[in-house]
Amino acid sequence: MAQDFFQTLILLVIVTDPFGNVPIFVSALSHVSPERRWRVIVRECGIAFILLLLFMFFGKNFLTALQLSEISIRIGGGVILFLIALRMVFPQEGGIFGDTEDKHEPFIVPLAIPALAGPSALATVLLFSSDNNQEMLVHLGALTAVAVVWLIVLLSAERMQRVLGAHVMTAFERLMGLILAAMSIEMLLTGFREYIKTL
Repeated sequence: MAQDFFQTLILLVIVTDPFGNVPIFVSALSHVSPERRWRVIVRECGIAFILLLLFMFFGKNFLTALQLSEISIRIGGGVILFLIALRMVFPQEGGIFGDTEDKHEPFIVPLAIPALAGPSALATVLLFSSDNNQEMLVHLGALTAVAVVWLIVLLSAERMQRVLGAHVMTAFERLMGLILAAMSIEMLLTGFREYIKTL
């Protein structure tokens, strides 16, 4: 149980990438008054958490309604994770999610979605849907712990960027990208193995 919690926690931290999102949050909130920034961060983290929670609890129903199998979601999620990992390892102009420059206070986009609750994170929590109450409690606990990590990291984003510097943040993001690439390949292989069993 503890191992499942730790694995889920690590996967969600890497997929939502709060450390890699530090520059995105700092840039998006640069035009927001300092006294409102913490409120915006808490609000965006709350929106992302609720969205991921809905996908986690109602993922099975969502898959059934769209007539999608868990195998297809696992393979599709693995592909998306791998593409995100490539952009983390080989940064492109505009960051992982493209240009996020906006002079208005951000609301939902781009901070809650897709920075935290992006396609890869949504596909990942869909895989956590389960009829087993114990598994769901583990996954819920891991998601809650990840939301706390978001708040800790992003509320100190400006200070962290100043202390560590752009080079260290970039190096850390590339390391997370490398780990995510390995996890996405493992997800793909698992999906392929499960598909072969159905033939």
